Amino acid sequence: MTDRDLTPNIPDVVAEISALFERYEQALIDKDVDVLDASFWQSPYTIRYALHENGYGFDEIHAHRVARPPGPGIKERRIRLEILTLGRDFATTNIEFKVRGRDLIGRQSQTWVRFPDVGWKVVAAHVSTVNAAPVW
Repeated sequence: MTDRDLTPNIPDVVAEISALFERYEQALIDKDVDVLDASFWQSPYTIRYALHENGYGFDEIHAHRVARPPGPGIKERRIRLEILTLGRDFATTNIEFKVRGRDLIGRQSQTWVRFPDVGWKVVAAHVSTVNAAPVW
């Protein structure tokens, strides 16, 4: 057992992640590649699964960002945002959103880690869609 503090949702840590997440979301809309890149860990271990590509390592993720056309993206409106922080150095963000012009619900998740030398960075991310109405 470790003595690491994994207290969930310490308010100031949640506030930090919330601000970084919203900055990232705005950068998606603006296609601000500098902010998008600054949000991700510059490592070959970073992974981002997106709707139309898989990025294995920071360089692939960056190449997809540069190639993406400008525009409002696929998010018509946010349905739900869940943030979980554990201690002061680990966090996840998960959102559900209505996909623009389609009868689909989108899901986006990010895993954030605070590194001593570079601060908070996304180390893994995922975007997918599901039918808007559950199929049972």
